[in-house]
Amino acid sequence: MSVGSLGVGWFPLSANVLRLPIINYLQTSTLGLALTRSFVVVGAALLLQSWLVIGVDIMHEKTVSLRTLYVTMAIWVTPLMLSGPLFSRDVYSYYMQGRLQLDGHNPYESGVSLVPGWFTSGVDPMWADAKTPYGPVFLLIEKGVASLVPSSSLVAAYVFRAISVLGIIAIGWCVPRLARHHGINPVAASWLAVLNPLVIMHLVAGAHNESLMIACSCFAMLCAIEKRFILATVVATIALGIKPVAIVVLPFIAILAARDPSLRSRTISLLKVGAGSALALIVVSWCANVGPLGWLNALSTPGTVRSWLSPMTALGMLSGLVLDLLGFGNQLGNTITLFRLIGAVVLGITLVGLVIRPTGRSATRSVAISFLALVALGPVVQPWYLLWSIPLLAVTGLSRQQMKFVMIGICAFTIHGIANSSATADTFIEFSDGLAMLLAGVTLAIAMFASPRERNLILGDRDLPGLEPNTSAQAIQAESMVLS
Repeated sequence: MSVGSLGVGWFPLSANVLRLPIINYLQTSTLGLALTRSFVVVGAALLLQSWLVIGVDIMHEKTVSLRTLYVTMAIWVTPLMLSGPLFSRDVYSYYMQGRLQLDGHNPYESGVSLVPGWFTSGVDPMWADAKTPYGPVFLLIEKGVASLVPSSSLVAAYVFRAISVLGIIAIGWCVPRLARHHGINPVAASWLAVLNPLVIMHLVAGAHNESLMIACSCFAMLCAIEKRFILATVVATIALGIKPVAIVVLPFIAILAARDPSLRSRTISLLKVGAGSALALIVVSWCANVGPLGWLNALSTPGTVRSWLSPMTALGMLSGLVLDLLGFGNQLGNTITLFRLIGAVVLGITLVGLVIRPTGRSATRSVAISFLALVALGPVVQPWYLLWSIPLLAVTGLSRQQMKFVMIGICAFTIHGIANSSATADTFIEFSDGLAMLLAGVTLAIAMFASPRERNLILGDRDLPGLEPNTSAQAIQAESMVLS
């Protein structure tokens, strides 16, 4: 994958590396692009297969230690630390938003097109005039990186990747501890949550800021479980300040902090946690020199993308196409808006329901379900969004049936990323989102047919246990985490 990134990785036009004859050839010739894309496809396929092989051993309780798992992760990640950004070029938007702030502009009000040289820096023109959807904490990080690296967006991309890897390390520290609290095998949970191919492809190779948000969310829940509620609130607010979707963590910290399970006690606790978080967010916004509520106006930015990966957007696009075929004219915009509105209403009801009726599951589980609902009912879905919920689902356990759905989702999104890897090469073959999804499904079916052991893991054979407590002591521990 690292070698393949020399041809199909995202390098900014201003990067000196593009002047090297070999890189220029790989980036511009049909043969070079075909060769390097095949490297990425084969590498990612090997990554998925290797992950599944390890998973079969872990789920059958063969000896695989946590240390072995993380050493394997380090070996896989190390070459990718030097690769060009793969699967996405959002990392260049991070950098230019930092430059935008250094030039005295507010990213909640202006796009990076105001910064000279934004196009040659690698930013996708789609986001040139878009307002940032990130919270004020991440704006400070962007500004810090832009100050540290004032002239090279490629060097800045490597800095952001290093920051993302630090987030992954933090997730790897939190997941085993959360798993033990919930009576789940920490090695199995870490295999699913950390060694995950989506983590390596999108949080390492793609350097997305999700790793920081997920790490803070996991650590906040760990602190809340261990009754360090002030620290939990602060860390959850940092997660919210990175990506606003992390707001779903706060209500469940408040529920854990309540003196008793009565509605009155939980409401008072929710008000306290909410007030403390709001105050902290105002302070951070002031430090970032942006309005405390500016990020609320920018939440709609990702929704400008129409993706077949989003169930609600997909239903809207299908309905629009059907109406057009029936002679009602072009209603695509209206049908997408309608289904996204329906999704938003159902999402609101789901999130409120999880908060007002938290009994029968752990608080950590409720956060995981909240993240899952945000993805399933949201206006736009990216493959790395699946990672919002996977670590918290892993540490709270999955039945054999639930494990099957999670495995299929991970494999499908991994292959989707492979299929879309050609999108970095405008002169080669470009796959549409829908075609990439079709190819992902076909490839997954072939892989399951050809590999019996891995097929059993994906489909969940009768002899394969789910990710559940294996001993009576673990079962008692898991039961102790369930809210009453």
